[in-house]
Amino acid sequence: MIVLLKKEISGFFNSLTGYIVILVFLLINSLFLWVFPGQFNVLESGYANLETLFVISPWVFLFLVPAVTMRLFAEEKSSGTIELIITRPISELQIVMAKYLAGLSLVLFSLLPSLIYFFSVYQLGSPVGNIDTGGTWGSYIGLFFLAAIYAAIGVFSSSLTENQIVAFIVAMLLSFFFFLGFESISTLGWFGKIDNLLINLGINEHYRSMSRGVLDTRDIIYFLGVICIFIFATKTIVERRKW
Repeated sequence: MIVLLKKEISGFFNSLTGYIVILVFLLINSLFLWVFPGQFNVLESGYANLETLFVISPWVFLFLVPAVTMRLFAEEKSSGTIELIITRPISELQIVMAKYLAGLSLVLFSLLPSLIYFFSVYQLGSPVGNIDTGGTWGSYIGLFFLAAIYAAIGVFSSSLTENQIVAFIVAMLLSFFFFLGFESISTLGWFGKIDNLLINLGINEHYRSMSRGVLDTRDIIYFLGVICIFIFATKTIVERRKW
């Protein structure tokens, strides 16, 4: 599993994929944080916080994470190398986890440089350090978990097809639905008493909860649960290659 994980990570950085993902993520957030005028601009808002980063990033990841994960299984299927991987002396779950962790690692690599934003806003505060540190770290953790679900959905989508574009579109649509779909359905008022349940099935409710700086066990269980569902769904699809 470790060998396959290293192969996938090196594959990202031996091509332009890894660098482009990190650059695009940082560039888009930097433009909204420091360049574009308006409510998202830190210097114009007058408040020492990184709310813009945590509002924009889920939408940026909505496109970037599927772009990262779309090739993980689809490329193996189209090139015919998936059979070689399956015949290796590792389980299907280990194969899926290696690919999933590789995609998640690239997401983590894109998040780490954004700590420069935190340091900058920390220094710009009046007085220095006048920033909600707890809320900021909670938002970072929430954003990582959100991206982790996107990655799990992306790996699942990639396992469904050998066409990378199809895998990208499916992953993006599923990720969007889990981010805002349940919440949007609940606003229709069709389901009465279970509207709150529908809201809690969506990512955004739990992401907002973590952004307050409170790490609620229910939120963590939700994120890990959804990740596990898509991981095991992917494992089931990979196992079918042996039938």
